[in-house]
Amino acid sequence: MQRRAKTYVTGVALVVMLSGSVTACSGSSDDTGGGDTKPGSSSSAPPPAEPGRYSTLPDPCDAVDVGTLKKLLPGAEAAQSAAGGDTSGKGGGTEAGESPFDGEATVTYDTDRRAGCRWKSATSLATRHLTVDLERVVSYDPATSDDEQAQLLYDERAGQAEIPTDDDSSAPPEDESGDSGDGNDDGGDKSDGGGDSDDKAAQGGGSDDAEQSDKSGKDGKADENGDAKDEKDGGDGSEKSDSASEAPDSSASPDEDLSPRMLDDIGDNAYIDDQLDTGDSGVHRDITLVFRSANVIATVTYDQWLTDKRRTPDSAELQEKARSVAAELAAGFDDN
Repeated sequence: MQRRAKTYVTGVALVVMLSGSVTACSGSSDDTGGGDTKPGSSSSAPPPAEPGRYSTLPDPCDAVDVGTLKKLLPGAEAAQSAAGGDTSGKGGGTEAGESPFDGEATVTYDTDRRAGCRWKSATSLATRHLTVDLERVVSYDPATSDDEQAQLLYDERAGQAEIPTDDDSSAPPEDESGDSGDGNDDGGDKSDGGGDSDDKAAQGGGSDDAEQSDKSGKDGKADENGDAKDEKDGGDGSEKSDSASEAPDSSASPDEDLSPRMLDDIGDNAYIDDQLDTGDSGVHRDITLVFRSANVIATVTYDQWLTDKRRTPDSAELQEKARSVAAELAAGFDDN
């Protein structure tokens, strides 16, 4: 009797154990069934942003045409001719790199990411510098394309230069617009005359220079041209033309905007900055033109220093020449 009871208890225990095992297996099956789908597998990750259009940079020392350089660097050709060199073109000297239009390459760690070149022209009347800097922007954020990163960098530089935007120029304050309307009256002309004179002095070479030029007459011009002719070295009038460019450009329209501003005809985005410095270091005007083409940001800086502190460099002339270099660079990017 005891043996039969013991067998019965053992059988019941075995049934209970098997039942628990089945239950555990069922629960495990339910758990694993719900965990087959990994988090995020139902929706794929967004593809990385497109790479930039340009993967390399051109040689900036070869990116500007010799004819353009001759216009921007008056006196360089005459000085080289006096030294016995050939200035027919880049690399045209008797030795490699002797031509003043070869330029001096800027030292960089990776010329595929950043490259630059600079030129210099010096005469007894003025010194000019031209620098071209090219930067290829690469984004390390997979959600941001190279072009978008270049746009962010361009906007940052424009903000640092305090370049007014289209929104700033389209909505002038009411009090300023009212003052400009009163400027048509005689009283307004008299009260605003000093401000207009200062603006012209900062951008067009100065009204004082124009008055001085008018008072000097033909005799003063003849003496000035004679002095410039005696001082020039090459005999081709290069230094004389550099001296003449110091005076206000009569071909520039009086209504032409020469203030720092956005440009809409160069690259994808562009702005130009114009700064005049009359400090103790010397009178000089610095033109900075920055434009973006896809994922490349190009910077053109062009300045003129005068030995005669009574004169100021012509803003219209310097801006026009800086824009010619930028337009040439932008056209080269468009062709690639």
